[in-house]
Amino acid sequence: MCRMQAKPSPLIDPARADADGGPLLFAALSAGDMRHTPTHSHARGQAIGALSGLLTIGTERERLVVPPGYAIWMPPHHPHGLDAHGPTSGWSVYVAPDACAALPALPQVFQVSGLLREAVLRASAWPLAPAPASAQERIVAVILDELAAAAREQLVLTMPTDRRALKIALALAADPADARSLNEWAEWAAIAPRTLTRRFAEETGLSFTDWRQRARLMRAVELLAAGQAVTAVALELGYDSLSAFIAMFRREMGVAPGGFAAAHAAALALP
Repeated sequence: MCRMQAKPSPLIDPARADADGGPLLFAALSAGDMRHTPTHSHARGQAIGALSGLLTIGTERERLVVPPGYAIWMPPHHPHGLDAHGPTSGWSVYVAPDACAALPALPQVFQVSGLLREAVLRASAWPLAPAPASAQERIVAVILDELAAAAREQLVLTMPTDRRALKIALALAADPADARSLNEWAEWAAIAPRTLTRRFAEETGLSFTDWRQRARLMRAVELLAAGQAVTAVALELGYDSLSAFIAMFRREMGVAPGGFAAAHAAALALP
């Protein structure tokens, strides 16, 4: 094990992350302003948790949003880049390849349980001199069990691979408020509506309607974390009814947008 290092991104040099260093390696994420980490990959799997601020992670086909209290899992050898949107703090756990067998094969966002948070904090505080092997093994087992049991949240947006469907997806990701119907989008991209419906379902795992709602949800999380008022966010995302936006957000996130924004602000205020 290694002590958590309080320094900005990149968290751990990829060569060091790939080296043999026990089942888990730990690092801290600390950014005082917006920061971009270019696309990279490593042989270890990686869990990145946000304590304050907002992180977004991009891969070849996914975009993931990580608000405070959440984390992402990135499988081994999966290229990804990271953006910190303003002052951000968090943690990262690098998991050795042979310990990743029971962990997800695809990137995912999950809510950090109290047990996982405390286990990571305990392990990251170990002195440089190794703790008794049995104590380390028990904490490592807890962390791996919690990562394996974490439920996937609705903050992952998978892009289609069909060039016409991808053209539509990129336009909607840039402007989730665009209210054009499926038929109008299909005509714009020169694709049959039925083919468009099938491509989104097969290549993203979501219907066109659900994909567009996911894009709106993820933009809402970003805007709320940036301090925008709930009403302003609803209007920017194209909702005619504030109550409809609140109902969507609560259904997907388990909390009203105002409660999410308040929790985010409270996390930023922590020392």
